[in-house]
Order: sequence, then structure tokens, then C-alpha cells
Amino acid sequence: MLRSTLAQQGTPVYSVAWGPDSEKVLYTAGKQLIIKPLQPNAKVLQWKAHDGIILKVDWNSVNDLILSAGEDCKYKVWDSYGRPLYSSQPHEHPITSVAWAPDGELFAVGSFHTLRLCDKTGWSYALEKPNTGSIFNITWSIDGTQIAGACGNGHVVFAHVVEQRWEWKDFQVTLTKRRTMQVRNVLNDAVDLLEFRDRVIKASLNYAHLVVSTSLQCYVFSTKNWNTPLIFDLKEGTVSLILQAERHFLLVDGGGIYLYSYDGRFLSSPKFPGMRTDILNAQTVSLSNDTIAIKDKADEKVIFLFEASTGKPLGDGKLLSHKNEILEIALDQKGLTNDRKIAFIDKNRDLCITSVKRFGKEEQIIKLGTMVHTLAWSDTCNILCGLQDTRFTVWYYPNTVYVDRDILPKTLYERDASEFSKNPHIVSFVGNQVTIRRADGSLIHISISPYPAILHEYVSSSKWEDAVRLCRFVKEQTMWACLAAMAVANRDMTTAEIAYAAIGEIDKVQYINSIKNLPSKESKMAHILMFSGNIQEAEMVLLQAGLVYQAIQININLYNWERALELAVKYKTHVDTVLAYRQKFLETFGKQETNKRYLQYAEGLEIDWEKIKAKIEMEITKERERSSSSQPSKNIGLMH
Repeated sequence: MLRSTLAQQGTPVYSVAWGPDSEKVLYTAGKQLIIKPLQPNAKVLQWKAHDGIILKVDWNSVNDLILSAGEDCKYKVWDSYGRPLYSSQPHEHPITSVAWAPDGELFAVGSFHTLRLCDKTGWSYALEKPNTGSIFNITWSIDGTQIAGACGNGHVVFAHVVEQRWEWKDFQVTLTKRRTMQVRNVLNDAVDLLEFRDRVIKASLNYAHLVVSTSLQCYVFSTKNWNTPLIFDLKEGTVSLILQAERHFLLVDGGGIYLYSYDGRFLSSPKFPGMRTDILNAQTVSLSNDTIAIKDKADEKVIFLFEASTGKPLGDGKLLSHKNEILEIALDQKGLTNDRKIAFIDKNRDLCITSVKRFGKEEQIIKLGTMVHTLAWSDTCNILCGLQDTRFTVWYYPNTVYVDRDILPKTLYERDASEFSKNPHIVSFVGNQVTIRRADGSLIHISISPYPAILHEYVSSSKWEDAVRLCRFVKEQTMWACLAAMAVANRDMTTAEIAYAAIGEIDKVQYINSIKNLPSKESKMAHILMFSGNIQEAEMVLLQAGLVYQAIQININLYNWERALELAVKYKTHVDTVLAYRQKFLETFGKQETNKRYLQYAEGLEIDWEKIKAKIEMEITKERERSSSSQPSKNIGLMH
């Protein structure tokens, strides 16, 4: 039963591939590639891809990238919009087959007497020259460890992926055979061999642990002891992703997402509607000590957030949603759960940051940078790095955007990134070492200053004097700017004053001084919140403390005239004060009153400045008395 004819053309269709969401089909037409959506009347995308006839295509559902191979002896990588990402050098013979590994990290290329293994960015890991004739078709095993090729000489060729390498601090782990790993400590050249019962499918080395999944079991090694791994059975053998945090690790297989502690205890298994685990990768899932974040595939603008310990949605269950499609997500690794932040890159290549705690009020999503291609958080403190257009940028204290956005540029470290060539990718950020992989596959290591990490450590344990001493020793503006923001975030205004003075922000020093002289702790708190731009929260603090006049006054100072009058009318107090300040403001600028509400309340009202000043004095005295009576008395009673 023929259901429908998708396309008819004058040239043979040599190869077809489904799109990731099964709503589009990619097929060949001579030298052209065509993406045809299944919906009628949808726009067809077509482009010239090769100089010879295209023989083979493949489209990966995890990374959404397209492979093509042609008689022009080249293979190419494209994104789903038909933009070229990689083109190989011409080979001696036409490329007859290409195939993506299921997880989208590798692909295989077949030609006459040739089998090649490549990274998803195009560069080549390995080249074999089997005596096979042309390899016409390649298929990967479901676990991505082996390939089978259909050969022109009537044989089937089998190949296994080996020599994968993982590095962390002083350790280098290599998969030497299908069931054997070699661990090398580069400091003392000690070598350990790890033998497994079944073939190794996935591995991850981070946070002093090596996690290895074989076809039936999971092994957890500590870097302190390679002889006694912890072993437990897996529900389903084909693990497609392993992610590690300091306290636990995450396994993704065809059946679900599972969180285990390093002593092998099962912790949780988060679930969400329409969950497809086969398309999750390290860019779309992120793990920290208390949170799991997963990008939704059905709606690319949404991130699901889960509690790590229970697998339940975080906070009040609200999703994190952005105005654009999100490409890559990353949770910070240190600090308290309440301060947990998530950074992500959207379709416009904007880097944004937001808080993951979702209670009541909508958390603000703030833009940190533009044209960011790749990002990573440090594993030891909350420092973020990214490759931004032609620059490598480190945000030493990304939280600055919530505290004092003006000084954010002073908390950055930037250097030229043109040496990394096109499309580099950040592999890891361990301690103060960032590892970057260039488009040709070579690794580059960059060391950043160790001082900001030490500063983070001092501040997290409230050693403010040590932090100031460190900044005086290093004598760098970035350090002082970070300390200023950290001090305001932790409400330590004495340190903030020193730090702001060091970077020449005199107006802020004066404002902090004026905060110190305020009579009540509620007023101080409100002005600290205002300093960080949280005006509504500041007003709420004052109103909850019953300081209505102060709440009205901050709105007058900020020229929020509507809100000032609204509060005065609502609490039936100081309406004349608001009108007096408004009149003075208009007289200064030589303007007439046009606001209807102000005209309504000003009708027949005489402004008496003496009376108003007396009322204000009374309010301030009242606040002073209140704060002195609420403080515990200093007298010590003797008990018999």
C-alpha cells in the first residue's frame, strides 16, 4: 500500500534520512541536498552541497547535524539550516558511506579500501586501510562502540572504537582494548590496568572518580584506590551519557535518567512529560550537587529543573522559560542551594544567567555576554568562562549582575582567542586550568589567575579581613571589583566600602556611608536592596516593618511619583508631603501639573513646608525610638 509520494525528480535518490523530530526528510538530488517537511505547503530547503553526485547522507537526532558524502571525494558536515560546518580534503576515491554514532559525538566514513573515524566537528581520529573494496554502507551498534560495514568485495567489515582518552588533574585514562583500561598518573608515571568482564560503553573521569559503564554493569573507581571498584548492575545496558558532580553522578540510558551516589546508592530518577532520553547530551543536561537541569526537546525555550535528592520538580514546580530557543545549559557547582545559578546560550548566541530557585516571583533572566559559542563553570568555585566571538572571557563573579551591574566589566578577564582558530570548544575547567579543543582536534591549555578562586573561598567562609588583605597583595582592579560585589551580596558594607574606594567608585562609597547612619536595621536593609536595584523588595521590607513614610520617601527620591501618591493614599498618611515634593519638583523645572490624580488631591490643599518638615522629623524620631527599644538591653541581671 503506497501511502504517499513525498517527492519526484528527474535524478535518482541515492540516500534518504529522517530529521530528528521525524517531521522532515533529507534526500539527495544529484549535487543538491533537499530537506522536505512532511506538512503540506511548508517551505522546502535546498542547497548545492557537493561538486559531484551525492551518494550518502545521515542526520543525527542528538546534535541535529547532517553528514553528506559525494563523488567529489569529500565528506561534509552541515547544520539543519544547510550552513557548512566542515568540509574534508579531497580523498583519492569517492566517499561511498557516512554514518553518525548514536550519541552524535563521532561519525564513520567509508571509501575504497578506507575506513575513517571522525569527531562531530569533522577532524579525523583514525584511518584504517582494510582490503574491502568500497564500503557502501556503515551502521553503528546501538551502544556506539562498534561499526559494521558492507563491502564491495562481498564481505562485512567489523570495527571497534578503542583508544578513547579521559584526563583529570594528574590522571590519564585510556581504553586500550574493548575490556581493558590503562590508568596513568603523570606525576610519578605509575600505571594501573583495569580489566572488565564486558565491553566498555561509556566512561567519565571527574571529581576524583572514574565512572565506567559496560554492557551490563557500572563500575565506580576512586582515584585514591584503583584496585577495589564499587560495582552495581544496570537496568539497561546502553548508557548514552554519564555526568558527574562532586557528590553524585547521573546515568542516561534508553529507559530513563538515574542518579547514583559514589557509593552506588540509587538516589532518584527525574521524569517529565514527553521525555526522550535518546536525544540527551552534555549540552542539554546539567548536574550540580543539588539540582538537575534538562532542556526540553518539544519546546526548546524551556528548561526542566529537578531536585537531585528526590527527582521532584524544584521549588513550586515552575519551568524556566526563555524568549528564544536554548542551545546549551550549565549549572554552577559550588555554594548554597538557594544561590544556585544556571547559565545558558540561546539561539542568538547570547549568554544568559538566572537563579534556579523558583518560588512565587518570576526570576529575572539577565544577559551576561553576546556571541558566546561555548561555556563552562569551574569545578572548584563559581567562576564562568566562555569563548566570545574573538575573545576568551572569564566572568570571575557572574553574580555581580544581581548586585551592581555597573562594575560587571571590571570583574572580567579577557584575552584574544584568534589562536584557537575557527569553532573551538571548551572541554573542561578544572581548578584554574581551562582546556580548549581547536577545530583541528588539538588541545590547548590555558591557566587563569588563581587569586579569584582564593577570594571566593575566603568569602564563602566569611573571612572578610583575609579577603581585603589578598586584594591589597594582588593589587588588581578585577579583584577589588569582585570583592565589592561579593561584600554587597553578603551585606558586609564595611568591606564593600573599602573595595569600592579601591576602584574609585566614590559616589557608591558615599551612599554606603549614608546607609551606615540610618536609624533602623529595616531602613539599612532596604537601602542595601536599593543599592542592588531591587526597589520593589526594598519597599516591601519598609512596609512590612510599618515604616510607611520611609517607603513613600524612597519613591519620591526615585521620582516614582505615581507609586509615592498611591502609597500615601492607601495608608492615609503624608499625602500633603508627596504633593509638596511634587510641586517643588515641577517648580524647579518650570512645568505645570498635568497628572490627573495629583490635580485631584491638590485641589484646595495649602502646602505648609514648616508643618511637613515637623512631620518628617517626627517620623525619623519615631523610627529611632523603635529601633533602640527593639535592641536587647545591655544590662546584665544577677540571678541568685
